Amino acid sequence: MNTKNIGIIIVSVLFSAYSIHAQDVVKPISTAKPVQKTGVTAGPPTIVYKVAKKYLDKVPINLNDEKTCIVSYPDPKDINESQLPTPLKKGYYLDNRGIGPNTVFLSLTYKEYATLQSAPDADQFSKLIMGKNPIKAMYDCGNRFKFKNLIEDLNIIIDNKFVDCKKLK
Repeated sequence: MNTKNIGIIIVSVLFSAYSIHAQDVVKPISTAKPVQKTGVTAGPPTIVYKVAKKYLDKVPINLNDEKTCIVSYPDPKDINESQLPTPLKKGYYLDNRGIGPNTVFLSLTYKEYATLQSAPDADQFSKLIMGKNPIKAMYDCGNRFKFKNLIEDLNIIIDNKFVDCKKLK
């Protein structure tokens, strides 16, 4: 055996001994709790709301709580008429766009907005806002995927005065 082979053997033995010793000293402790399956998957919220009919085909944007600043708005390329709200009973609508309690509506329809080359700037947006308090009532009825017959189930919820829904406005 030459010196080079002896060196490799010594390094291998030392590495093996260290690995065994390290495994004995560092023992992972599991602190994670087992995951319980609930049968509900992540998904979009089911927002049901009431507004005047003049807002139904208008593009929604979101303001801050004070309604002094725009916090979110869609890119014109992301808008299409399939996102229009779905009519429900008693003047309520199912949101298909992603609105919230601080949503306002622009004077532009989905079709008009989708033809823009880019989103308006802040000054243009402020001139397009139709009113600061268009939403009369709003409820979060939970994960959209929990419903078997979405429209039918929501109409029953409306008849039952949103019992199991969270009132947002």
